[in-house]
Amino acid sequence: MAKTAEKRGKDETAATEKKVKATGKPAGGARGGITAPVTPSADLAEIVGDKDLPRSEVVSKVWAYIKKHDLQDAKDRRQINGDDKLVRIFGKPSVSMFEMNKHLSAHLTAKKA
Repeated sequence: MAKTAEKRGKDETAATEKKVKATGKPAGGARGGITAPVTPSADLAEIVGDKDLPRSEVVSKVWAYIKKHDLQDAKDRRQINGDDKLVRIFGKPSVSMFEMNKHLSAHLTAKKA
């Protein structure tokens, strides 16, 4: 019988904790890239909040904001029509969904290790 994702996650966490206890070394794993915590700028914090969070979570929250306020273009859903908050982030009134991450990265600061 296949394990659920939740059960697999609990098993992996338990195995990692056991390994850390046995070796005394910190656990490895993803620490950079899309999972690394980033700090949003003041403009971006109005949408996603001011706490540090992973880049993937920032993108998810921006998409939730776009969908909640119906900011996708009616004819071309790939285009995002910015409101006042998004225009400050994007620097222009409309961007494609493919260039959105480029504009978001200018408003994110990586934490120093």
